[in-house]
Amino acid sequence: MKSLQLLAPARDAEIARIALMHGADAVYIGGPTHGARAAATNSISDIAKLVRLAHGFGAQVYATLNTIIYEDEIASVENLVRDYWRIGVDALIVQDMGLLRMKIPPIALHASTQCDIRSVDKAVFLARCGFNQLVLPREFSLDQIREVRAAVPSDVVLEAFVHGALCVSYSGDCHASCVANGRSANRGECAQMCRMAYDLVDSNGRVLMRNKHLLSLRDMCRISDLEDMALAGISSFKIEGRLKDAAYVKNVVASYRRGLDEVIAKHPDSFCRASMGEVKLSFTPDLKSAFNRGYTDYFLTGTTRTNGSQRSHNMANFDTPKWIGQPVGSVVKSTPRMITAKLTAPLANGDGLGFFNKSGEFVGFRLNRIDGNQLFPATPVEIAPGTQLYRNRDTKRDAELTRDTATRLIPITMGLTTQNSLISLTIAINPHKVDLSGSGGSVTCTLRQPRSGGSVTCRPSASVTADCPYQNARTPQKETRLKILSKLGGTNYRLETLIDDIPDDQFIPASVLADLKREAIALLDAQIQATHHYEYRPAEQPCKYPEKALTYHDNVANSLAERFYRDHGVTSIEPALEIPKDQRPKTKDPLCVMTTRYCLRRELGACLKEGGAKPLPGPLYLKNKAATYRLDFDCPHCQMHVITTV
Repeated sequence: MKSLQLLAPARDAEIARIALMHGADAVYIGGPTHGARAAATNSISDIAKLVRLAHGFGAQVYATLNTIIYEDEIASVENLVRDYWRIGVDALIVQDMGLLRMKIPPIALHASTQCDIRSVDKAVFLARCGFNQLVLPREFSLDQIREVRAAVPSDVVLEAFVHGALCVSYSGDCHASCVANGRSANRGECAQMCRMAYDLVDSNGRVLMRNKHLLSLRDMCRISDLEDMALAGISSFKIEGRLKDAAYVKNVVASYRRGLDEVIAKHPDSFCRASMGEVKLSFTPDLKSAFNRGYTDYFLTGTTRTNGSQRSHNMANFDTPKWIGQPVGSVVKSTPRMITAKLTAPLANGDGLGFFNKSGEFVGFRLNRIDGNQLFPATPVEIAPGTQLYRNRDTKRDAELTRDTATRLIPITMGLTTQNSLISLTIAINPHKVDLSGSGGSVTCTLRQPRSGGSVTCRPSASVTADCPYQNARTPQKETRLKILSKLGGTNYRLETLIDDIPDDQFIPASVLADLKREAIALLDAQIQATHHYEYRPAEQPCKYPEKALTYHDNVANSLAERFYRDHGVTSIEPALEIPKDQRPKTKDPLCVMTTRYCLRRELGACLKEGGAKPLPGPLYLKNKAATYRLDFDCPHCQMHVITTV
């Protein structure tokens, strides 16, 4: 039986807590340095508190250490890894192979998406080098996932993204920001060159498209593909968004928790939950209301679909890199201070609305007041009749998600017995029950318990006793005992069943029961923490890297990474672009700053392989005030290269 893990992003420890309460089986979070998100750093002490909280539910905490590492940072990174080991972090998500030559404990390592595992051979190589988990490229199809699953050992976990923003380039192989302004994406400082507007220009300087976001992809959404992904071999389902706010994390995590629970319920003999605790929500998750640039499943099914049909523009959003929201109506007539609209959804004071103006730009405004079908913007707005209105801020929804919206409690059974003058209280964790509305009612899911690789026959339990001489009671006592023992506020538990074998007429002081309960819960907490299941990094095996030569695309930035690759048969290594120019080979050749499976020709209906009907003669260029890039199309491999011009 394979456990399915929902892996959620966390900007900070509080958002990590929120993700756990809404159903995450694991969270990934950046530490003080090298976390690939300069705006999302956290202290070791905060992560230590998070680790204890997560482990209480059998959940895991992964620290992101997925930037490239410079030579003079090696010692500090080694110390950082030792800190992560000391506080009980479950694994590190890494990019730099220098870590495999550092003096660090055998903490589990996950190969980040920045490792750019484009081939089965590279996946096999990394598995043999001791990586416990491989994050597969977002570009992989189900068939490619199956190929990797068949090739790597069964104990190596395959992880894949299921939701959130998409990098247009293969992750780890985007150098546009670094080349343009020195801000390296591989150091957590991406300037998002792909979200900028460009003109599409031909070799004669003719503008084919003007001021469009030609590299700006839609957001990934694979909520309908979880079962197929699990059956193909994915065990860890990752949500992108370490800069997202609490409301986004609540909504998206809760949505995918329900989706994975449905998969587990449908395949109870194949899959199980990866952590403990029943999640109860006070809101209805809705991915349409979460920030998005429009949704795509990207290349998962070979071609992208929208409601089962093909679309010509189904991967990118040329009009804006922003979230436009959901349509709520259209303009009938307007003045700068008042808009009369035909509404298709109820609005509220304070809602954020937007529209595309005559120039094709998305313009937003706040709704100060609404009176029937008359809208009063907070600032004057010029908007033409017939214009579609969108809502990208829903004040009622925001208020709903600002409150505490979820509880996560582990159901337990208590057993109360007496022998002579001893009272015994035993606590055991119950199987997990999931209420899947519209899916046949409640189902019972097997849990992955501490110290297990799947389901287990014994569950964490604790037993305590106290001396309590027999006393006759004047009134029945079972209901009173149930009331005392079921008060578990401030703990991770919910009393589901009390097996009370003590005679109804035997009196036990409330203070004795309360002390027994407190002691037993403390023991159960301690047992769960002490028996938390850790993976450790296996020994590195002799193997050859698939290539003999490395270029700047492979991001080698320190001597330990170079030694690692040479140990595995690489003979020629070009340093990363982030290395100072005087330490790199001099060249005046153009640089490939992006390699992407997304193809602008395909997006425009002019694919050369598929016989696109739209003529689009090359060569083609992307141009704006900042830069000009040439587009090279590698049709045999279905890849597009974005090249600097000199």
